[in-house]
Amino acid sequence: MSSEVMPATLSCKRPADFQGEAAVLDLGEIRASRFSLSPLRSRRTAPMIRRGDPEEYQLALLRKGATSLSQYRSECTIGAGDLMLWDTSRPSDNHMPASCGQVQATILMLPRKILPLRTERLDQVLARRIPGDRGMAAILASFMTSLEDHGAECAPEELRRLSTVAVDLVAACLAQQLDAQDQLPAEVRTQALVQRIHAFIEHNLGDPELNPRAVAAHHHISVRTLHQLFHGQESANARIRRRRLEQCRADLADPALRGRPVGAIAARWGFSGPVVFSRSFREAYGVSPSEFRAGSVNGCRPGRSA
Repeated sequence: MSSEVMPATLSCKRPADFQGEAAVLDLGEIRASRFSLSPLRSRRTAPMIRRGDPEEYQLALLRKGATSLSQYRSECTIGAGDLMLWDTSRPSDNHMPASCGQVQATILMLPRKILPLRTERLDQVLARRIPGDRGMAAILASFMTSLEDHGAECAPEELRRLSTVAVDLVAACLAQQLDAQDQLPAEVRTQALVQRIHAFIEHNLGDPELNPRAVAAHHHISVRTLHQLFHGQESANARIRRRRLEQCRADLADPALRGRPVGAIAARWGFSGPVVFSRSFREAYGVSPSEFRAGSVNGCRPGRSA
């Protein structure tokens, strides 16, 4: 932690029982780290900062346990699903209560110069609990979770693109906390809007009325603007179709749902009828839904990936 995150004094009440593991993923401009460890205390003093400072803002998503942070006249305690921000250039005291058990966290490490918000504004959100269940914070938390789960599978070029997305989402999340969205560059606001659209699609896949017109209306933009936002990448309509098929495929392969009719699974994820679903599924995977389910039950999954 001291070498990859920031130099700090680490201590715990039962050193002999300490367990922990860590990993760092290099995204190019930024890094992401994953920690799972026994409760400890991490203190960073002014002399320690003078000895070594990565000059970063670090934003953590707590996935398990609890932790309290004190920095710059502010203090907060967060639990699983919450986020918090700290500045490596300021003294801090982070305490994980032993009563809450093992701690798991995902941390984004962002150079100070990379965030398009003034330092004096960001000081206002240091050591402040950011609930990760609503707004841009929920979208950022979902992104960080996916990055931890699948980032190691990505190629270097893909990781560099994810770095840009991460910075834009962090900026949009912090700006929302500060009510300062108008201070963000246009490209950051655009990226944040695209991510909100992705989240809206994900949460409404089961609605048969979900289509580009409905997506545009919900976000108060025209269908033409929606198409422009997705220019050069998968269209909104294609994304809706792909995600519905992927969810149906997962359900068909789930032994717990073996007794559920294929038509019911298709309806659950927003398909208008079994004929449309069967045709779309075969086009994507090369087999019918029933054939895919039979192969999954027998221990082999036929067909190609989407």
